[in-house]
Amino acid sequence: MAQLTGKRGLIGEMNVVPYIDVMLVLLIIFMATTPLLSRGVQVDLPKADAKPMTLEDLEDKKPVILSVDAEGQMYLNLVDGGERVVDEDTILAEVSAVLAERQDNPVLVQGDHTVDYGRVVQAMVILQQAGAPNVGLMTDPPPESDRRRR
Repeated sequence: MAQLTGKRGLIGEMNVVPYIDVMLVLLIIFMATTPLLSRGVQVDLPKADAKPMTLEDLEDKKPVILSVDAEGQMYLNLVDGGERVVDEDTILAEVSAVLAERQDNPVLVQGDHTVDYGRVVQAMVILQQAGAPNVGLMTDPPPESDRRRR
């Protein structure tokens, strides 16, 4: 509220306490919902001492990731970031559509280390039929103790 004082005239003061309250409530809401949004498929990747992909390798490209869990179910994570269970026909159709739009998108397979090798190869074949020229395999780096022995 503006108040009239002696010689100075009007003094305008803004009460920021309600804005701080709203900001804190929003902060709490975002802190509570963020872990719920970052769900993914639980895949225990095999360990390999391979050269990791860097941000320069990906540039602005968002990779297409096909995950195969321990039971052999396939999950597709397209450019939009949503991950869901899919069948082979859906993979073929959706990956073809994405690659028709951007041929240079990286295509990766993320297979659990306990899944049958044939299931991972089958996933790679489906991606190649969809038009992926190169299919990469995702791994985890080995523990530090394994690296030192080499």
